[in-house]
Amino acid sequence: MSLLEVRNLSVSFRHDGRDHPAVRGVSFHVGRGETVALVGESGSGKSVTALSTVSLLPDSARISGSVRYEGRELLGASAKELQAARGNDISFVFQEPMTSLNPLHTIEKQLAESIELHQGLRGEAVRARIVELLGKVGIPDPETRLAAYPHQLSGGQRQRVMIAMALANNPGLLVADEPTTALDVTIQAQILELLAELRRSDNMSLLFITHDLGIVRRIADRVCVMKDGEIVETGPTESVFANPRHPYTQMLLSAEAAGRPDPVPEGAGEVASVRGLRVWFPITRGLLRRTVGFVKAVNDASFSVRAGETVGIVGESGSGKTTLALALTRLIASQGRIVFMGRDISRAVRSDEEVEADERAGTLRDAAGGWSGFGQSLKDWYQGRFRHDRRMLRALRRDMQIVFQDPYGSLSPRMTAEEIIAEGLRVHGYESNFMRRRMVTEIMQEVGLDPATMHRYPHEFSGGQRQRIAIARAMILRPKLVVLDEPTSALDMTVQVQIVELLRSLQRRHGLAFVFISHDLRVVRALAHKVLVMKAGDIVEAGDADAIFEAPQTPYTRALMAAAFDLAVEEGASM
Repeated sequence: MSLLEVRNLSVSFRHDGRDHPAVRGVSFHVGRGETVALVGESGSGKSVTALSTVSLLPDSARISGSVRYEGRELLGASAKELQAARGNDISFVFQEPMTSLNPLHTIEKQLAESIELHQGLRGEAVRARIVELLGKVGIPDPETRLAAYPHQLSGGQRQRVMIAMALANNPGLLVADEPTTALDVTIQAQILELLAELRRSDNMSLLFITHDLGIVRRIADRVCVMKDGEIVETGPTESVFANPRHPYTQMLLSAEAAGRPDPVPEGAGEVASVRGLRVWFPITRGLLRRTVGFVKAVNDASFSVRAGETVGIVGESGSGKTTLALALTRLIASQGRIVFMGRDISRAVRSDEEVEADERAGTLRDAAGGWSGFGQSLKDWYQGRFRHDRRMLRALRRDMQIVFQDPYGSLSPRMTAEEIIAEGLRVHGYESNFMRRRMVTEIMQEVGLDPATMHRYPHEFSGGQRQRIAIARAMILRPKLVVLDEPTSALDMTVQVQIVELLRSLQRRHGLAFVFISHDLRVVRALAHKVLVMKAGDIVEAGDADAIFEAPQTPYTRALMAAAFDLAVEEGASM
């Protein structure tokens, strides 16, 4: 008998008086000690299927079919029976631990809640169980982490805490819903190994939900491929990968960012360069806020990027990748030399951060008793400098733009696609409303969006379409430099391929210089001409992309490559 057996499961959601089907007649099973993967793109019904097993869907859901755990029917079960099944029999690990963990409670309190509820333990017995669980999932010195809050842990540590919570009551089935999507490749490899080891040691079953077929190949015994709410292909993982029968499965397996960027045009001019760039954040303490140390986010970074060239920046979370990009675009203060389009902007123009700090200081001086004599002249100079720097920064913003990781977070939900894309035109005083509408139409067509959808809001678009809107917003000003901060990490593999092709096309047509930040080395290899490898604020390796990917020189780079391409990690490759 299977541990979990799902038969003819159908789910629809009631909205505006109509039923919208999300899952149609799905059937599968999970055996004891087995890992089954549900694979498909966003919207295919994977997560809805998993949540249906213990009735975690909203009241608007209409569910039919059968879900049996160890022979017990869970669909239509009482609230008491479902509460016993949740956590005790079936536990969940979700994609983003920061949205699943309570930011106001310590790790100890959050783990204790489930243990006390389901096991009835109290006091020291609960604490001992928590320490045991944290040690089991690989948290170093677990006793010292009990009083920590989620924001004080790294991404990998937060995900390990989530796994510890899921294991607290020794479930028979662990449902892992995209548990590694937002993690660095090295952390991803560690989490996958941890799940595999827990399955072996506890004889636990695993239902693994993902859009990444590379992960499925490494962890799953069997795979179910979902499309539009239906399972279109199922079978042993090796068999499905070796001989995919359904066209959709074939498309998923072929969806990988491949190829190489176009060569940099001969004689291409330098767009930007940094020399000896340093970003240290002061640590202050005491009543007088004395500086007692520094968080050394970036140390002595140097690189350049030419027109038509892409510089890829890779490394684990906290290595300084994004900080380096923000300093380059003068969004944060830094030391060192930054040259953009032949002009030293590190001295000529202060960063947004520096200008805002000086404005606050000027406001405080005003409130403290006004200005007189020399003080009034100083105030006039300050205000003149503010205006100068604001004008210079605004002029720079036309030629350097940023595309962020999560378009749903970076696009205003209250603005239409047209308003979002045209925002830069309005800020910089471009043309009339008629001309702005025409420019929005042109850029939407260029990035592969239907101009007829310009009146829609972000939630009415898919993830890939939202990222195209973010790219259009950056491109409409025709910049010289575009910083792309993890623009594909949250997207399905097929959509990743589309975005990579779009970026190549835009670079080819407009001679753009890209600074591309990512933990996905496969995407970096498809886009980058040069690569910088960062660790703890330092550039530990830099050079031609092909040379670094084919023959990495440092142990850290070799370990990154091993994690990304599923190779054996070389002895001594320190992470």
